[in-house]
Amino acid sequence: MSEIAAARVHELNLYRRYFDLVAAGQKTIEVRVKYPRLEDLASGDVIRFRIKGTDETCDVLVKRVTEYETFEALLDGEGPANVNPASSREQQLANIREIYAAEKEALGVLAIEVELLPR
Repeated sequence: MSEIAAARVHELNLYRRYFDLVAAGQKTIEVRVKYPRLEDLASGDVIRFRIKGTDETCDVLVKRVTEYETFEALLDGEGPANVNPASSREQQLANIREIYAAEKEALGVLAIEVELLPR
């Protein structure tokens, strides 16, 4: 039985710039707000990232989920190069805050360590 067949699969949208880094195995930490639908995300689950409006997908294995209070704490705890090796810490923080407003950050933030699954 394949890893995907045995695991729970969560489908999440991802911007092209981050999708390409995940698909290349360069981005190992995905950042998300702790929405209720992600509360049960756990090690061993699979995330199928999709570029919105396309059929392009990329499957990753969830290795670890760690909750932080703020995006700053997440970047400090995980290391900016693991979140986005193509941007500085300051640029990453600005990019994340463009995606998620302050009231979303207040829900808690998740660092999701992922490993690219073979196609």
